[in-house]
Amino acid sequence: MVSTIERTVTADPERVWELWTTPDGIGQWWAPDGFRTDVHHLDLAEGGELLYTMTAVAPEQVAFMQQYGMPLTTESRKTFTEVDRPRRLAYTSLIDFVPDHEPYDHLTTVDLVAVEGGTRVIMTIEPMHDDEWTGRLVAGRTNELENLARLTAKA
Repeated sequence: MVSTIERTVTADPERVWELWTTPDGIGQWWAPDGFRTDVHHLDLAEGGELLYTMTAVAPEQVAFMQQYGMPLTTESRKTFTEVDRPRRLAYTSLIDFVPDHEPYDHLTTVDLVAVEGGTRVIMTIEPMHDDEWTGRLVAGRTNELENLARLTAKA
C-alpha cells in the first residue's frame, strides 16, 4: 500500500525546493538521524540523476548496519522522473542495498504546497518489497522531514 507523509515547514516552496534539489541543501538535512549525506553528482532534469553516499556515523546506526551485514557507507542513485519547480519532484531510487534481495526501482513523489506560514510537504512513497522494509523507509523519511522542519525553523 502507498504511504503518505505530510509535514508543514516554515519556509516558502522556493526555499524548500532549493533544500531538496541542491548538493548543499541535501547535505544539510537529507540523512536520517545518525547518518551523513554527501552529494557526488546532481543533474536536476527529468531522466537526470542524483548520486550520493550515506554514511552511518552514530553508534546505534553503525551497530544496526553491522548487525545486518550492510556497509557503513552506501552509494545511492536516484533518477528524476518529474521536475516541476517549485511544486513537484518525483524520483526512483535504486534499491540495491537489501541483503539477499534483487535490486529494484522505488518511486517517491514530493509535492510542495504553499500554505500560510510555509509549505506543506507531501511525500507519497511506494511500498518496498515487504512490510518491514517499507516501515523502515517510512520511519526514515519521516525523520528526514523532521530534520527539514528543524532546519527551516532556524532560518
